[in-house]
Amino acid sequence: MSYTSTDGPAPNERPTFAGTPPFPVAAKAALANRQLRVNLARATTTIREKRARAVAERPDWEQLRLAGAATKDAVLAQLPELLEQFERGVADRGGTVHWARDAADANRIVTEICKRHGATDVVKVKSMTTVETELNEALAKEGIDAWETDLAELIVQLGHDLPSHILVPAIHRNRSEIRDIFKAEMGAVGRPAPEGLTNDPRALAEAARLHLRERFLRTKIGISGANFGIAETGTVMVVESEGNGRMCVTLPDVLITILGIEKILPTWQDLAVFLQLLPRSSTAERMNPYTSMWTGVTPGDGPQEFHVILLDNGRTNVLADRVGRQTLRCIRCSACLNVCPVYERTGGRAYGSVYPGPIGAILTPQLRGINTQPVDEQTASLPYASSLCGACFEVCPVRIDIPEVLVHLRAKAVHWKHESGAPPTTESLMLGGMGWAFKTPRRLGLAERAAALGSRVIGRNGRIRYAIGPSLITGWFKARDIKAPPHVSFRRWWRATDGGKKPD
Repeated sequence: MSYTSTDGPAPNERPTFAGTPPFPVAAKAALANRQLRVNLARATTTIREKRARAVAERPDWEQLRLAGAATKDAVLAQLPELLEQFERGVADRGGTVHWARDAADANRIVTEICKRHGATDVVKVKSMTTVETELNEALAKEGIDAWETDLAELIVQLGHDLPSHILVPAIHRNRSEIRDIFKAEMGAVGRPAPEGLTNDPRALAEAARLHLRERFLRTKIGISGANFGIAETGTVMVVESEGNGRMCVTLPDVLITILGIEKILPTWQDLAVFLQLLPRSSTAERMNPYTSMWTGVTPGDGPQEFHVILLDNGRTNVLADRVGRQTLRCIRCSACLNVCPVYERTGGRAYGSVYPGPIGAILTPQLRGINTQPVDEQTASLPYASSLCGACFEVCPVRIDIPEVLVHLRAKAVHWKHESGAPPTTESLMLGGMGWAFKTPRRLGLAERAAALGSRVIGRNGRIRYAIGPSLITGWFKARDIKAPPHVSFRRWWRATDGGKKPD
């Protein structure tokens, strides 16, 4: 089911990001939704302020950021060796490692495991990689229902909605909207919402807990993503705040983990840095309430069959880009979203990907490929979804210079549009004309004389208040005016006064 579909969804179906319009179009629609902007402003302000207080407790915060960035860069420099070491660690402890080149590979592996066990449903820990691969939709085509157990993901799934935030996928919903979704949808797919359900957060959490508990107890396969994988022991780790993840990775008979290849860390000592950076940057906590770690299979305790799928899906292409590879440092904390003025006003769904906000504006184009032919207008629009204010870099716990990568990707987008033979835009024609004029002194002189003549025609009181020409120019002047060019250019004045000397 596509983003733009109007078909009525099945109870456990939700739309995908396929068919999402380019960011400028989607953002314009989002800006018209006042309730969305109110919800986003309230939520991001609260998270932003809490994070600032949590970070201020650490006088060595900048040193931690530097250590985190250096560790991730070291991982990327020796990624093949670390992945093989991780594979050996998992295999030595009774697990199985699968290598997935792309989303289709990963979804096929999961489907085959589920079919081998005769599963008709699975429970899931919140996982961005599975939304990236559209695993739920792939399983549904094979008659297997995937049930989200994270509270925010459950809200998104029951609401036939799209996630809009890395940490809080349902951040665009308020409490009353969530209550209405629970009352309308829970009964169609399991235990209904309690009678008289209110919008009190504790009541909503209890309704979700009761609804999910029966699924935990009867479902035989659990699926998770992971925050980190430790190469030296083959250990996988998930941090979360609700306990649903702990249930998913301990109760089922079979556990499947889909791990992006960039999530590997060399040693447990390296993990110590990130367990200080991640909680403060994401949930503004000193540590996450639930930190679950598992290593292979332990007879009689937890899942008795464990599979890890190491997912590429474009990540090696990102690694090959000298400027763009720093994107793979990302630990999915969402701090950049909460400070971004663009995200706060448009929300995450306008970005057309599971990865919204500033990090999505650089990660999604690199994973999908910005050099497609024909050019994907939706993907190519994302590097422009930013004011380049730099707030995202200031809060990033692993010091990803997002503005630098945005500018780098903008250059790529322009290049590939040109290579594809796309017709020139008004903006490119204007810049081309400016380039022609600035190329020689004679041309510049002619342009200055033309500008001076034009200012006499359309200027008033030394200001230009309107313009004639394409909408890109006339639209700009609807709300702005600029100082009119002087009637005599500086160069003409210089020549007339003998190099700037005043005549006697």
